[in-house]
Amino acid sequence: MRKLLLVLISSIILSSCATIVNDPNTPVALSFSDGSDGTCNLTNKRGSWSGKVPGTFMIRRSDDILRFNCKTETGKTGVGGIASSIEGAKLGASVLFFDLGITDAITDKHRTYAPSFTIPVN
Repeated sequence: MRKLLLVLISSIILSSCATIVNDPNTPVALSFSDGSDGTCNLTNKRGSWSGKVPGTFMIRRSDDILRFNCKTETGKTGVGGIASSIEGAKLGASVLFFDLGITDAITDKHRTYAPSFTIPVN
């Protein structure tokens, strides 16, 4: 019985809410400010992605800026970044699990990007 209790308590201590319930990727829908079509290259410290815009990208959660370098079919460019934010409701549950967000800080699963973003083009 003591071993079972010790395993249960250890599991709770080493777990965190966002790590348990969040997918490591989050969808980000992108479009151009002038309504045109084109392509984008996206990067953060967890990976890089490329694809057509308008479209939705599955981006790996990270605590750093999601950088974009985009080009429309007419040759206009858009370069910049999308800041990540903390999912507050899930952060509070981390304290309940006694890890104080340590696991989430390592995995970044408590972070998210805006679900949709309009890329300004020149």
